[in-house]
Amino acid sequence: MIAIILLAVGLVLVVEGLVFALAPFRIDDVLEALRNLSSENRRAIGLGAIAVGVALIWLAKVLGA
Repeated sequence: MIAIILLAVGLVLVVEGLVFALAPFRIDDVLEALRNLSSENRRAIGLGAIAVGVALIWLAKVLGA
């Protein structure tokens, strides 16, 4: 169980690190776009991300990870 958690955290760090390494100038644009969204829209995006994450975890589990 600990290995899976470490794997998940590692994968998140790799993906987020890639964003900072490959397109650091775009981060300001993305943050500005997020500031311009309403709280409801930001909440919907967050809930959508959670749903996709749970679906991916479930799929990985079904496929035998």
